[in-house]
Amino acid sequence: MTSAASSVARSDLAELRRLKALLPPELQSWVMIEPASGVNPPLITCEEIGKDEVEIQIDLARWDQLAKDQRNLLFWHEVARIQNDTIPRDGWEMAALAIGLGGAVGELWVQDGLLLLLALGLCGFSGWRLYQRNNGEKVLKEAIAADERAIALATRFGYELPNAYKSLGSALKLLIEQSPNRRQRKRYELRLQALKKSAAKAKARMQNLQTDTLPQ
Repeated sequence: MTSAASSVARSDLAELRRLKALLPPELQSWVMIEPASGVNPPLITCEEIGKDEVEIQIDLARWDQLAKDQRNLLFWHEVARIQNDTIPRDGWEMAALAIGLGGAVGELWVQDGLLLLLALGLCGFSGWRLYQRNNGEKVLKEAIAADERAIALATRFGYELPNAYKSLGSALKLLIEQSPNRRQRKRYELRLQALKKSAAKAKARMQNLQTDTLPQ
């Protein structure tokens, strides 16, 4: 039992080191890769953990069930989110919303109209900012943009373009099959549709280039 656990731990460390090598050189000094913690964590996600420091977290138990090429493209998707500066941050909005709500309740008690208006204004502004951050359409657009950049990263690391599209597409299909959350599953489906359109455009561009280079 101990030997099996040690073997799994060594395998996990080897995978984390392998992924570290897949980071572009300009990110390697400030992007960390760690096993995910908590109950039912996402397969892979990233978050800002400090000033100029980002952590990619991976559920290694589920991660190991994917093919290597699928893992690579999903990893580069998270890297692309970092490069596109679209990762979640510890914002001030929730704290401001709590302060505003608390202030509004307090001012209702003491009946200070001006301070009540200020508290309600703070609630409204922080709520609007939270809506912007969590807007479904915005999140989807950012995810599709990250998929496009992940394909570019894959070619930078030696993938042929068709294989990069196939690997990410198969990974998204697997996530669709495994996701119990209907909204999340729909988001994966929309990403897959956008990826197929992008692949078709890339294929057409390659065919046009081949036609242009043929001897007349």
